[in-house]
Amino acid sequence: MKLRKLNSILHRDLGYLFFGMSIIYALSGIALNHLRDWNPNYIIKNYTVTLNDSVTKSDIDKDWVVSLLEDLDLSKEYKKHYFPSEQTLKVFLYHGNVEVNMATNKGTMEIIKKRPVFNQMNFLHYNPGAWWKWFSDIFCVAWIIIALSGLFIIRSGKNSITGWKGITYTVVGILIPLILFLLYV
Repeated sequence: MKLRKLNSILHRDLGYLFFGMSIIYALSGIALNHLRDWNPNYIIKNYTVTLNDSVTKSDIDKDWVVSLLEDLDLSKEYKKHYFPSEQTLKVFLYHGNVEVNMATNKGTMEIIKKRPVFNQMNFLHYNPGAWWKWFSDIFCVAWIIIALSGLFIIRSGKNSITGWKGITYTVVGILIPLILFLLYV
């Protein structure tokens, strides 16, 4: 088999094989690049809570907290509660928390849900275990092969690696990250 044909087959087959992972890494990479703009892993919603009755620390036990959570449709979310201060009640939920100032009867509730699709993609992007590390390494080696073999797909002419367009784009593609690296490091 000719080297050029083997190169094309390798490029094509690795591209097909790792298409799904390429999309996952690309989308989660975009999401992780914008951590300051949004949380790609979780949807966090905050609400204001107002107690109907005045209570003191001595009035509050687990049953009282669970009944409060029933009013908020969160009774199954109860984990535990404690008092960080004499006037503050903090309730831990499986998917958030509630904090109430007993002096003002006002508080906040934070509900946390996993963001569909992005949470799972980011989990994979963060390398969740030893088995994934090896798969991820294989994926990265495959991308090196895909990138290198892509340079030699076109045989000759201005678009080939030896033509003006091919060499110009390749050099620019190397210079852009190199310049950005030197500017930011």
